[in-house]
Amino acid sequence: MAQHVDQIGGAVVYKDPGLEDRYHSKPIPMNTFFESYIDGKIDVEGDLHELMRKKDLFVNYHLTWNQVGFILGKFIPSLLVHTKGVDSKFVCEHYDRGNDFFEAFLADTMVYTSAYFQSREDTLEEAQLRKIRYVGEKLQLKPGEKLLDIGCGWGTLVMETAQHFGVDATGVTLSKNQTEFASGRIQARGLGEKARVLTLDYRDIPKQTWNKISCLEMAEHVGVKNFQKFLRQVHGLLDDDGLFFLQIVGLRPQYDAHDITWALFMSKYIFPGADASLPLNYVISQFEKAGFEIHTVENINVHYGITIYKWYQNWKKNQAKITAKYGERWFRLWYLFLGWSCLVGEAGRGGCYQIVANKQRLAFDRYRYVGEGLSLDEFAGQPAAPHAVAATA
Repeated sequence: MAQHVDQIGGAVVYKDPGLEDRYHSKPIPMNTFFESYIDGKIDVEGDLHELMRKKDLFVNYHLTWNQVGFILGKFIPSLLVHTKGVDSKFVCEHYDRGNDFFEAFLADTMVYTSAYFQSREDTLEEAQLRKIRYVGEKLQLKPGEKLLDIGCGWGTLVMETAQHFGVDATGVTLSKNQTEFASGRIQARGLGEKARVLTLDYRDIPKQTWNKISCLEMAEHVGVKNFQKFLRQVHGLLDDDGLFFLQIVGLRPQYDAHDITWALFMSKYIFPGADASLPLNYVISQFEKAGFEIHTVENINVHYGITIYKWYQNWKKNQAKITAKYGERWFRLWYLFLGWSCLVGEAGRGGCYQIVANKQRLAFDRYRYVGEGLSLDEFAGQPAAPHAVAATA
């Protein structure tokens, strides 16, 4: 039986008679819906993303016993652990699945963090490379400086900043697949003397100082338990005159039942152990407690919505290839994750924050923040670039 939803050209199709009997005429709990969809007990006719836009017409967000079991049996224990062994297991099970799995939606840039768009029509590659350029500009990278990128993924930021800003860039990741992939690309570009990626737990980063440090959407994985320790570690690794750039996904403080359901879904199926997705006020307070002074904060969450929608389109396009190698269940899981998650950024249900900070030192030269971007003459003569004025704030 197909239960049609509004007039969007989509429908929920119950393939399990028990589910159909129970929910064909009333809302189905969101947790039951997505678990049944992943397991093939429910199908979707039409575009899943468009159907998810109307999900409130056919789902509710009541807590289910499955969710209660997950919270008590896995989520709460994961908050309390975050050892090297546990974190490595979580990360490697996710990222070592296969580079082709991720390339099917990330495309050639292989960047698994929010891009930055000037237009919704920008290509994913354009927006990701623009984001990396903005990171370099916000960090005021200069040739010869030493950059550390914590949680570097497939090494694209390391490689691009070494090539275009002339820095000596080191990335660290727990994933051997990512290290091998990044090292191959770095060598292919002839950047082996200026860039490198190491398979290393962030807690094992050697105690040396770096001119600049970046961390894009990895800090969520350190856990609430270790978040302050992580920031203090970064503070100790950073040169006294250095800058720290953090891009972190956070929850809005006024959360509702939808937000809880989405967060539990992400924790169970996509990013287990990534529990440090926190409201901005908590993140800022932890920065200040660790001895940092905030320079700028920018919420780019709407850019994340566009980014994930483009990932969704890529994933949908590669359905046959993914299903053939990884199976229908993996395709369904990521199809749902991407089709749902792009709406979170669009609706402002969370935040993706770019934070630039320096050490709270009386002797720190804060005049470095004056004069970045366009001069007044340049500003008067042409439209300002997105960050030209913000950088002087």
